[in-house]
Amino acid sequence: MDANAATTALGALAQEHRLALFRLLVQAGRGGLSAGAIADKLGIPNSSLSFHLAQLRGANLIIQERQHRSLIYTANYDAMNALLGFLTENCCGGTDCAPTQATSNQKAIA
Repeated sequence: MDANAATTALGALAQEHRLALFRLLVQAGRGGLSAGAIADKLGIPNSSLSFHLAQLRGANLIIQERQHRSLIYTANYDAMNALLGFLTENCCGGTDCAPTQATSNQKAIA
């Protein structure tokens, strides 16, 4: 993944509903979800949902497939993994990354 594709993907995810939508599709697995199921689970109106789906498709983060009369959306796991790889490339200067000591805030969450 190059820097332009990474910024496009990150920009698409930098919105509350799109981030929730993408996470929902990642959790749904390869079977994906219909637009109606997504709208029901996230409580997003269809007009807004169409816009958010188009933004994620434009960033290549989700895939749309027609199954009979329904459109099914799935996470593009290859693109997701490429983005994660881009973000972590040369992590820690090429050395093993040691876990950092949890802060008191992180300990409270766990």
